[in-house]
Amino acid sequence: MSPRHGVKLQDILKAAEDIANERGMGDVTLTTLAQKLHIRPPSLYNHVDGLNGLRQVLALHSLEKLEEALKSAAVGRAGEEALTAMGRAYMQYARERPGLYEAMLYATDRNDTELRHAADRVAELVITVLSSGYGFNEADCIHAARGFRSLLHGFASLEQKGGFGLPVDVDRSIEVMMDTFCAGLRVLQHKRKVEHSDKDLGSS
Repeated sequence: MSPRHGVKLQDILKAAEDIANERGMGDVTLTTLAQKLHIRPPSLYNHVDGLNGLRQVLALHSLEKLEEALKSAAVGRAGEEALTAMGRAYMQYARERPGLYEAMLYATDRNDTELRHAADRVAELVITVLSSGYGFNEADCIHAARGFRSLLHGFASLEQKGGFGLPVDVDRSIEVMMDTFCAGLRVLQHKRKVEHSDKDLGSS
């Protein structure tokens, strides 16, 4: 194996993603990565702090790319239209980059400041849409954002593992899921308006 000079962090991230997309994150090791890059494993320590460090960097990279996808989908849209577009973008990201998507779950230090900030930015995108589009308070925004993420992540994870075997269009299932979720948000929105109106009448 001829040593490869000038390997950069971006080269490492790309190679790690390729392995993850093809074989899963479980096969992303320093050995397999070094083999793909045609370098010796110790050379990777110039850029990442071992396997755990690699997983941290990949998780951060994954969150940043997911943020880009969701932000791009929401541009020029608001409310339900923005939320639905973000849902589609989320699923497209998970499908097109399954290994990188999986990398988000392999972070070894959830208290890492940079990783926490990246995760917060993704959540804030959804919360902003919920707050501006539906007029929810902070608590309702967080509840709804958690539901949004849980629905999409659960669907994406099951799809990646071949969990949908019935002969019904999976893309249509995603549309129904998002329509149902948004319908629930409209019900909550109406409920909050009624509560607010009753409160105003009671104080008058």
